[in-house]
Parts: sequence; C-alpha cells; structure tokens
Amino acid sequence: MKQISAWPRQPFVGLAIAASAGILVADFRPDCSTAPLILLVILAGAALFSRRSVMVYAFVAAGFFSVHSLRTSDTPALRLARELGEQPRPATVTGHVMSEPKPSANGSVSFLLQCDSIEVDGEKKPSHVMLFARWRHAVEFGDEVRLFGTAEEIAAPRNPGEFDMRSYLARQDVRRQLIVRYPENGEILSHRGGNPILRAAQKSRRWMQSTLCRDLEKSPDVAGSISGMVLGLRHQTPEDIEEPFQQTGTLHLFAVAGLHVGIVARLLWIFATVVRLPRKWAIALIIPALLFYAAITGLHTSSVRAAVMSAVLLAGFLVERKVFALNSLAAAATLLLCSDTNELFSIGFQLSFLVVATIVLLADPTFRFLMSRFQPDPFLPRSLFNTRRRSMQHALLWLARASSVSFAAWIGSLPLMLWYYHLVTPISLLANLVVVPIAFFVLAGGLLSMVAAPFSSWLSVVFNNANWALTKLILGAVHLFAQIPGGHFYLEHPHWPSGARLEINVLDLRSGAAVHVRTGNGDWLFDAGPARDYDRVLRTYLRARGVKRLQGLVLTHGDAAHIGGAEGVVLDFRPRQLIDSRAPDRSPVHRHLIAMLASHDRGRKLCAAGDEFNLSRDVKAKILFPSRDFRSDAADDQALVIQLVVAGKSAALLMSDSGTATENLLLQKYHDLRADIVIKGQHFSGNSGTGPFLDRVQPQAIVATSRDFPESERIKEDWADHLRARGVQLFRQDQSGAVQIRIFGDRWEAKSYVTGEIFRRTSR
Repeated sequence: MKQISAWPRQPFVGLAIAASAGILVADFRPDCSTAPLILLVILAGAALFSRRSVMVYAFVAAGFFSVHSLRTSDTPALRLARELGEQPRPATVTGHVMSEPKPSANGSVSFLLQCDSIEVDGEKKPSHVMLFARWRHAVEFGDEVRLFGTAEEIAAPRNPGEFDMRSYLARQDVRRQLIVRYPENGEILSHRGGNPILRAAQKSRRWMQSTLCRDLEKSPDVAGSISGMVLGLRHQTPEDIEEPFQQTGTLHLFAVAGLHVGIVARLLWIFATVVRLPRKWAIALIIPALLFYAAITGLHTSSVRAAVMSAVLLAGFLVERKVFALNSLAAAATLLLCSDTNELFSIGFQLSFLVVATIVLLADPTFRFLMSRFQPDPFLPRSLFNTRRRSMQHALLWLARASSVSFAAWIGSLPLMLWYYHLVTPISLLANLVVVPIAFFVLAGGLLSMVAAPFSSWLSVVFNNANWALTKLILGAVHLFAQIPGGHFYLEHPHWPSGARLEINVLDLRSGAAVHVRTGNGDWLFDAGPARDYDRVLRTYLRARGVKRLQGLVLTHGDAAHIGGAEGVVLDFRPRQLIDSRAPDRSPVHRHLIAMLASHDRGRKLCAAGDEFNLSRDVKAKILFPSRDFRSDAADDQALVIQLVVAGKSAALLMSDSGTATENLLLQKYHDLRADIVIKGQHFSGNSGTGPFLDRVQPQAIVATSRDFPESERIKEDWADHLRARGVQLFRQDQSGAVQIRIFGDRWEAKSYVTGEIFRRTSR
C-alpha cells in the first residue's frame, strides 16, 4: 500500500476527509449562529500557531460546516419560496438560460433560468434566484428571455423508487419551477449571453457532434452512442440502448472521466512531441486544453475531477516533484467542494471519487496477486523464452493489469450502485475487459476525425465509418453480456421481514392504475399504468423492489391508462402468466399488445366471472365480474372486478374503473361482498361507490385515484364526507400518493407514501 505508507506527503487526503465531515454534520444539523464562527476563529488561531495537523483539519471541518450551513439555510431560492408560498402564482420572469436545454417528448424544453427580475401580482423587483423552467420553444444556452408562466413548487416523488427531482434541484438551490404553457407566452430578448467560455464550449460541442456523425445519418442509434462515448452526451443515446450498458456495468463509457481525459492528454502529448515543443510548454498547452474538454463535455463531476486531477499530476512535472495519485484525487475533491459543498451529495461525485480511490488503493495489490500466479521462475533467464512464451507473458501481463483495474472499479462502485440503482453487476468484470479496449479506439478515432475534418472531409468520414463498425461491435457485445443469466440482478434495500401474508402496493399514476401484489410465492402486477409513466415510475419501482421476474400480469380492461405500460412489463419482467379479460373491446392499445404477444409467441389466459387463480398457497384471486356473456360499449363497464382472499377470508376488492352499473350487477349476483379494503379508480361518468354497494362491502379503508382534470376523475367532496361519516378511511391518491397495504394473520395496515400516515385495523 504505497499510497498509505506515504500519508505524510499527502496532505489533501486529510483535508478532503475533514471537509466532507464538516459538510455532513452541517447538512444534518445546520447552524448559522455566531457560535460556529467564534469556534472557527479559535481554530484558525490554533492552526496558525500549532504545528499539529489535527488543528488544521479541525479548522477545515469547521470552515466547511459554516459554509454549508449558510448555503442551505438562507439562500435566494428559499427566500423566494417563502415569498411565493405553496400555491401556484402567475409570474413574469426575465433572465438568462444557464444550462443546456433538454427537449422532452411533448415538445417542450427544460432548462435552468438565472433570473434578473420577477414580476408577481403587478410588483416587479430584481432577483438573482435560479428557476427550473419549461417552455415549448427552442432556446440556447446564454439566451436572454422574458417568460410568463406559473411559478409553483417542484413536484416531489409520489411513488417508491421514483427519481426525486425536488431534492436533486434543491442541491443546486433551485426551489421553484416556471411552467410556460404556450410558445407565445415568452420571447427571446437577445442571444450570445452567459459565460463566454461555456458558450464557446457548447458551440464547439455542436461542431464536434456534427463532425462525428457525418455520413452516419442512416444509423442514428450508433451515431448517438458515438456522441455519448466521445463527448459524454448521454441524452443522445436511446434509453433501450443505454439500459444494457447499465446492466453490464459499462455505462461509464458515456461519462467523460479518466479514460477519456487520459486519451485526450496522450494525443495532445503526441502532437507536442511531433512539433518539438519543450516539455514545460507542452504541459502548459495540455492543462488548459483538458479543462476546455471538460467544459465541452458538460462540466460533469467525473470530467472535472479527471481534468483537475490530470492538471495536478502534470503540474508536478512542471515543478519537478513526485505526485501521488491519491493526493491528487483528494485535491480535486477539495477544490470541487470549495466551489459547491452540495457536490458531496451528488451521485456523480460519489461514484467518480470512490471508484478512482478504490482503483488507486486496490489495483496494484490485485495486480501483484494475479501476477504471482502466472509469474515464470525468476531464476530462469528471459533469453531462453521463445517468441510464443514472451507473447503469452505480455498478454497475461495486460490481462492481469486490466482485470485488477476492472475488479477495483467494481468493488468501488458496488455499494453506490446497490444503494442508488438497486443493481449488482458481476458480469461487468468480464464486460469491461472486452468493451473498454474497443471504446479506447472509438474515442481515439473520434478525436482523429475531428482533427482531420478541417483538412480532409474524406479522411474524417473514414474515421467515422471505422467508429461505426467498432460501436456496432460494442453494442452487440453489451447486449450479449446483458442477457447472460446471473450477470446482473436487482436487489431491494435490506430490511427486516414484515411477516405479512400479502402486501399490496397501489401506485399513484394519476388516472391510470398499477397494483403490485407480493406474496410468499412471488410478485404479481394488476394493470401496468399508462405508457408515459412506465419508464419513470413503474419500471423504476419494480427494480427498486428487487423484482427480477413477475409471477403474473393481470389486465383488467383495455383502457390505455391501465395497460399502456404492459408491453414494457412483458419485455422487461417476462411474467410467467398473463391474465386478460374475456370481454371484447375496441381499444387500439389492447389490439397492439395482443399482436405483440403473438409475435413473441406469448399466450393469454382469458378470464371471466367464476374463474380464480392462486397467488400463493394461502392467497387466492377470484374474478367476480364480468360474466362470460357480458357485453358493453364502454371499456370501464367491462373491467375485471377481482377479490383477493387470504386464508379463506376476503381481504381486498380490486374494482378497477367500475361504475354504478357494475356495482348494481354485483349486488344482484353476490350476497356477501365484504372486504376490509377496496381499491378503485374512477368511472368515466364520475359515479361509483354508491351507498348500497358500500353497505354490502362494508370496507374499513378505500384507496381511490383522483386528479383535478377531467372532472370525472376527481373525487367528489360530498362522497368523501359520506365515507368519513361511515367511519371509512379514504386514501385519495392526489393527497396520499402511492399506498402500501400489508395484511397479516389477524390485522392489516395501510401507509401513505407522501404523508407517511399509517392506518391500522384488525381483520374481520
């Protein structure tokens, strides 16, 4: 452990640890009073007159504690949020676009807006707060704009596993979003504003991207992958291509980091050697070029870390001093934390520094261990080795070095990948050995294409086509590794077993529905929600719960808001059973799904009233409606009504979007409909949950979807009052978000995800 043994010569390691400790304490319990400032002055004096490094570290920790407390306790964004209140407010904002606009599927773009002035209720005042803006209009970084829209709170996640945009933006001191409904509600006042260096970097990036994609217009997926690997443009890569990279632990190819910066530095060094630049002049050229490359690729944490770390290492050559990699890494971390203490809580920051630190500490010992298994007899003269033996020895040397780096990187990323993405990727140990060397040539070919473009378009296109072939090889290898059984798997966060016989998770998908049911035998999904929410909510939720494969998927009816995500569920989670309603419908989404199932040779089990299937040994699902001969023109009136029975007792009634017509038919056919819990949507007429039906069911709790528009999807206040008068606990999902229900032997409990409210009752 050479890096550890040289600890006294690595002061930035202690400084980075002290800074991180101060930030963590301040984030847990910030304090902006005078007490920390007095302590800071005392520690400054002690550090100045004492020769003990511990006093310096204490001073640094106290300093970062004070800075982070100020940055999180009283900021412009917090003051604006207090002024605007919790309700949406119309506002006119003038400011500059401060981030690269990101387009969405609905035609709008989102970006960070640095305000110059805000006008609310006719009162205009200067403001330097940052807002998150959405506008249906094309803008560029640095544009000065005037926008009229609605300033409102950034939505918090409403389902487990959903990305927390509110917390993510809060770390950047962004507390409100500005929603501009129509293109004509804003105007661009001027162009070419903002930081000139960043503007030049983005202009250069656009030229580089067009150069890299020249003659590859017929292969947009490959061109997007090349742009991602060379320039770090991950949003250019389709999600269905990006996911296999994540599952094989090779997604780092799209994050500009040490590999990319190292190749750029190597090419620049070769150029400096060819033109015979002196060593110090070459280093003076390379350092700003690397920093500009980091700016071109978006100033992400990994690229900035790699550029700063490389600059520190190269600066060591300038002053002719030995530079330690761990100390340089810690120096880069300290500099980034000085610029923004909230970087400590960024996933990119944590992954970048933890992985590199693990490589620095573990790669060499692992390499020595591996080589000790393949090292030839040290007393045997190397002159006796033939060409084949020397070639094999060189190959083993490369394999041991690459394997040691891959193993160290995997160990470093494992805890964070498990915590943030619920993913373990043992296949990455092999995948990186195959993919990274090819990616090296892709990056080198991309840089050579950009260098050749001003002089020879033909030569640039040659490099691009070579990159096309190499990238196709990478995509094929990654997809192959992603399909290897056991190569990757998703794990739920560790927790104590609840002991529940049945767990029901009702996700909040606005007017749609997806109900995850977990039993001792596996996981079932009742409906799959709308297609627009599959990637954002349903898939991330199932991954977070560690679901590898569904035991079954049940489709209640052909409403797109209920089955739009079914195709993704079938492809990603391969349900062993697929249960569908026997009732015919005219849904084009349903017809498309049936055709897709037929193309994949997947069958359906068609069910009607009287059918039942087992979820586990003591949990059964019974179909109560519709009957085999039932017909209706409305999809909601054909929805399956399912009764969940636990140990012979009715526990829950899944009503889907059934209305009063279905309820009346159930009352006529079944004398006993009692259920402790009812899970329901809203009928298109807005009428459901009638008094006679509630009298027969006698629910203790109802989980119901609700949204403001259209009116039929909104829970009526008089109906909610009626439930309260009956003593029925109502979980309306516009307020509660997702609801988790756990059913035990003699009791059950329901918990709201948004409010944290827990409702407990004894089973009847």
